[in-house]
Amino acid sequence: QVQLIESGGGLVQAGGSLRLSCAASGGTFSNYAMGWFRQAPGKERESVAAISQRGATTYYADSVKGRFTISRDNAKNTVYLQMNSLKPEDTAVYYCAADRGVVITLNPSRYDYWGQGTQVTVSS
Repeated sequence: QVQLIESGGGLVQAGGSLRLSCAASGGTFSNYAMGWFRQAPGKERESVAAISQRGATTYYADSVKGRFTISRDNAKNTVYLQMNSLKPEDTAVYYCAADRGVVITLNPSRYDYWGQGTQVTVSS
């Protein structure tokens, strides 16, 4: 069983930056592909980014390409989401998730373990 704890959310003005962290425990972190997802009030959960087990491959949703960067540090059992040029439409609860599968994906139904989420609010 993998436990995931997100941190780093907060309130930021449009155009600003935040870095989210997700610390994992209870499993072999490097065995899991990792993803970030978000959910705004009244909306469905949306894929944001994913990274392969060793970090060699990354995927991004079109809405965040060029602004967000996913990375991981397997020695620290942590995955990060650097968010730059934030927009009010990025406001959401952000979740990290772990996938035991071999092929990384942005499909949230493929992910096995989820964190509790961290709130990101971008003011205009």
